[in-house]
Amino acid sequence: MPGSTKKSKRAAPKTAARRGSRPQPPFPKQTQPRPGIEAKMTPRPAFMAPEYHGSGRLEGKVALITGGDSGIGRSVAVLYAREGADVAIVYTKEEQRDADETRQAVEHEGSRCLLIPGDVRRSEFCERAVEQTINELGGLDVLVNNAAYQEHQKDIADITDEQLERTFTTNIFGYFYMARAAIPHMKPGSAIINTGSVTGLEGSAQLLDYSSTKGAIHAFTKSLAQMLVDKKIRVNCVAPGPIWTPLNVADKGASEVAQHGEDTPMSRPGQPEEVAPSYVFFASNADSSYITGEVLTLLGGHTTAG
Repeated sequence: MPGSTKKSKRAAPKTAARRGSRPQPPFPKQTQPRPGIEAKMTPRPAFMAPEYHGSGRLEGKVALITGGDSGIGRSVAVLYAREGADVAIVYTKEEQRDADETRQAVEHEGSRCLLIPGDVRRSEFCERAVEQTINELGGLDVLVNNAAYQEHQKDIADITDEQLERTFTTNIFGYFYMARAAIPHMKPGSAIINTGSVTGLEGSAQLLDYSSTKGAIHAFTKSLAQMLVDKKIRVNCVAPGPIWTPLNVADKGASEVAQHGEDTPMSRPGQPEEVAPSYVFFASNADSSYITGEVLTLLGGHTTAG
């Protein structure tokens, strides 16, 4: 890749959480205004994956990750860097604090990290984000559509036109805009990974609009995979269950946050670092060259979805 240099691989900090020490509910009662800041969560989500050792699966690649400042997106950015990729992350200006911390973590792995603040609900921004990534990092090989908005409501009558529009424009329009902008620049062997949800397979009574967009993302994944198979661009989707991220702390009541993930067989939410390796798997041709159009669920012990 033009302008690339050999990256030095560094071990993950020894202070990161180790296997067997995953936080269990009840958590401290807490809420935040949207979009939620990871730096203010207690306990902090685990994203460094200290037991994950890179092996050059994405060496020389460039990845663009929406919602890459925190949560799952942050951990994906770190593991992509550990596998040798340079990373651009898209986030909103309110999330600058988290974005700066993510950049430090990516650079700790020896990779470059480009910060692109903006709104994926605007198609022109998505086009600029792709262009900036290519111009500054030298290409685009992996697109991760991960930005999301959710807002619990107990009744359909409580979902305003404004909420409905924001949920759909963020969660599915934004995915479409980013893919449309990126695909003309992607070469054979490139990959697109979308973030779905178990709610898009099973539904959720209090997340009617959010679940609808996640179901749309799953269909979008399968349809786009069929469209791009001749171009040798693979498209897959990761559909997690409850994960400990700012998205949930900024949407649920304090008592609900304290019990987040308790109803899984593992009796806890997943940590971002437990989800991120699946994004490496789908990005790596060494691992998933024969897989496209797949929706992979990560449900903490549940064995059925949909």
